[in-house]
Amino acid sequence: MEIINNIEDYKEILRNEIKNDNLVIFPTETVYGIGANALSEEAVKKIFDVKTRACNNPLIVHLKSKDEIEKYAYIEQEIEKKLIDAFIPGPITIILKKKDCIPGCVTASLDTVGIRVPENNIANRFLEIVDYPIAAPSANISSRPSGTKVDDIKDEFEGKVGYIIDGGESQIGLESTVIKVIDGIPTILRPGFITREMIEEVIGICNISKHVLREVENEKVESPGMMYKHYAPKTKCLLVYSKDINTLRELVKDNLINKTIILGSKKLKDIKCYKFIDYGDTLESISHNIFSKLRECDMYHANLIIIEGVEKVGLGLAIMNRLIRTSEFNYIEK
Repeated sequence: MEIINNIEDYKEILRNEIKNDNLVIFPTETVYGIGANALSEEAVKKIFDVKTRACNNPLIVHLKSKDEIEKYAYIEQEIEKKLIDAFIPGPITIILKKKDCIPGCVTASLDTVGIRVPENNIANRFLEIVDYPIAAPSANISSRPSGTKVDDIKDEFEGKVGYIIDGGESQIGLESTVIKVIDGIPTILRPGFITREMIEEVIGICNISKHVLREVENEKVESPGMMYKHYAPKTKCLLVYSKDINTLRELVKDNLINKTIILGSKKLKDIKCYKFIDYGDTLESISHNIFSKLRECDMYHANLIIIEGVEKVGLGLAIMNRLIRTSEFNYIEK
């Protein structure tokens, strides 16, 4: 695998990689993506093979401009247009009715497709250079924490991907908000940096899917990130939360076992354990750090990771959506 630090020196190589149905890892403002030509079934199937990703888990199609959306999907509702105008480009994916040019393997055979236009400069330049719509999930082996910096993911894809574009650490650290207009109301299928409150400021109303904090049962998955286990380190995890600091500390102490890592804010730092790892003290810092810190936890070969939860509002909802799946719904709240 070759790491690219200056994308302009590799324009022809990157163009040919995508044209020839190969994979390229590239940075976005949310997380790193592993991308392929979204119009090629052969290329898209390589993503599923390399990630060991279930074929019923749809991919997001990344475009260089929102002006390209109607090449690949239908904008049928005025609310969809308002969402696009307000939030795209940016860390949001909108689910639209797909056009026939998008293969069924991209969308898990659904008649809809997730469309995203990144606002990261390197991602935008990559999309301009290759001049194809790029199907790209997060750059990680399926169920593992998403990649937010090259050092965390390069070994996973050694020998499987030829090139990875290094854009430094991801600015946000959580995957994009995924939204679909259902019965005329924007509905968040996967929360992210674009929050319910932000959408309500534009549209006036926004629903949250019942599956954001619950597992999907006997239903088709319309958005990435809805699987039971996701974003998980190899070490078993327990997620705990309480608004009351003393109750939270007691929850942590009551569940300590031999070789337990505590992953949380400084208010838990003095609790005696195998290892304390600080994930930050603001929602923004937790969002930025969480996947990298989960990967760091695995380095210590612990028996358990106790993760401090956060309040499920604003960006906190997105963090808890990830952490609940990280812990495989092994969650205590008091």
